[in-house]
Amino acid sequence: MKYFPIFVDAQHIHCLVVGAGEVAARKTELLLKTPAKITIVSPWVSDTVQRLADESSQITLINRKFEDTDITHKQMIFVATDDENVNQHVHDIAHAAGILVNVVDNTPLCKFITPSIVDRSPIIIAMSSGGVAPVLLRYIRQKLESVLPANLKLLGNFSERFRDKVKQGLSSVTDRRYFWEEVLDGDIGEAVLSGNDELAEQKLDKSLIAYANGDKPAGQVYLVGAGPGDPDLLTFKALRLMQKADVVVYDRLVSPEILELVRRDAEKIYVGKAKSNHTIPQEDINELLANEALKGNRVVRLKGGDPFIFGRGGEEIETLIEHGVDFQVVPGITAATGAASYSGIPLTHRDHAQSVTFTTGHLRDNTINLNWPALVQNNQTLVFYMGLTGLPIICDKLIENGMSPDMPIALVQAATREEQKVLTGTLANITQDPETSKMKPPTLIIVGSVVELHKKLNWFNQ
Repeated sequence: MKYFPIFVDAQHIHCLVVGAGEVAARKTELLLKTPAKITIVSPWVSDTVQRLADESSQITLINRKFEDTDITHKQMIFVATDDENVNQHVHDIAHAAGILVNVVDNTPLCKFITPSIVDRSPIIIAMSSGGVAPVLLRYIRQKLESVLPANLKLLGNFSERFRDKVKQGLSSVTDRRYFWEEVLDGDIGEAVLSGNDELAEQKLDKSLIAYANGDKPAGQVYLVGAGPGDPDLLTFKALRLMQKADVVVYDRLVSPEILELVRRDAEKIYVGKAKSNHTIPQEDINELLANEALKGNRVVRLKGGDPFIFGRGGEEIETLIEHGVDFQVVPGITAATGAASYSGIPLTHRDHAQSVTFTTGHLRDNTINLNWPALVQNNQTLVFYMGLTGLPIICDKLIENGMSPDMPIALVQAATREEQKVLTGTLANITQDPETSKMKPPTLIIVGSVVELHKKLNWFNQ
């Protein structure tokens, strides 16, 4: 380990920045995130540095060339000029005086280096490659940024507030460690991240008492929208919850690629439904979620698309409320928006449609009980979920109620996934196309003149 990683108390640091260009501005912006005192010396000042100096009382701006006495009473120096002689000279006298010095973008002249930082103050993650692999370091930072909650600082502040209380309640260091792991990784941590400190504090008090008595705390259910299939479309929160779940209850529309992202040792329970083949009745699914949570488990209910768009999320929540089970809902990209975006069919367009209607094409007793006249409106896009089997009826009813037989229609199968397939036609001819009989669920139906844009805007799997 060539560089020793430390965090310096910036309250007692007076930092000198030599140079006032854009490179110096970036270092100054970083320093301004701390309480450090900053002196900038340069005969020329960029607009960015001037603005920073005008806005912050931490900065003293000296508009002249560097002088050797400028290093007096400084504990840290950044050198960011385009004059190699100046850079070398400042390095030499700073090193001789025992002052930490960094010549930007010149590693041999750096007695310290600034790491790549993920800032969730008071939580700070600093990383370094020692200057040998900056692109790799940037890649790792992007990965960390994508999985760490943007408001992780709330957890840091919450932990600080209740550290002494937990220490008083649990005398064992091991007990405290296990307790905090459960707090930060469970529903209390989620409440903090959601900004609900009052609920989090109530839960922490109950959990602390229960933990001290050896009782397992109550579980919680998370209704998570898994999106239309592409795992890259998951929200950060959905991924975080999937990776800390004890039990995952998932349906047929959750792609294998998304299931691969679930915590490895979580129990996975399949409750998928297909036409005329309901593995588990909906009422039993509702009870299953409640029972698993009452056992103390963190339960993730993974639903294709969004839990509140034809996902029966409302029904499941009603059961959870009846059993007194806490829950959260994590929205997902709907199947309709995923199918539209990945097939190049905008659901609204100034020249085509000013409204969009989502409806179900699920058959019951060989009929689709919809308000057909309301669906046949000008400048409107229709999206039918679960309508592949009832496609002939949908086309006939729309034409019967006044929609033009030439109205464009699209069938989008396996939206957003590699095997996505898009078939277009008109209300009059789509059922006659031999390819239609080859379409398989999940397939969404889009009706409207916006379908005409498919050939022009299609970008995904042309």
